[in-house]
Amino acid sequence: MRTDNRKVKNTVVSIYFLLIVFAILLATVFKSLEFFSDSTFFVFLGFFVLLVIFHSIAGYFEYDSDGAKIIILNKGLILTEYVNYRENKIEFTRQQLVGFKIRNYIFYKSLVVLVKTYDGKKIKERFNVTLLKPKKLKYVKQSLSKTVKANRKLKQG
Repeated sequence: MRTDNRKVKNTVVSIYFLLIVFAILLATVFKSLEFFSDSTFFVFLGFFVLLVIFHSIAGYFEYDSDGAKIIILNKGLILTEYVNYRENKIEFTRQQLVGFKIRNYIFYKSLVVLVKTYDGKKIKERFNVTLLKPKKLKYVKQSLSKTVKANRKLKQG
């Protein structure tokens, strides 16, 4: 099964643009109105915090379980063609998957995958699945559950 959230990119770029335009608009309005001069810093601080939170949430997610290997990829949505500083990729065989968990926080969802390496160590990898549609997240969960179940059967039998 193969899925991703590439259709969300246009929405994310639009929200970035609106946040920046709104911040510039407020800067010009606060400059012209002198009675709001004390709260200007706090408004810009609020917009900066909002932009940082949105930037941490906005991410591209791709899941591919076609074939013998499972590939999970996370990267940023803005400027990833030029500077790929947020990429997180893992590629492993189906037999290496030990478990997974989907964590649902208030504004953030993450997929935690537990993979057994060839030397017997277990590693945890976290992936941002916040902008993945619930239907697609359900498909990823079903695919990973099926693989974990098959691995447990192989281990017992």
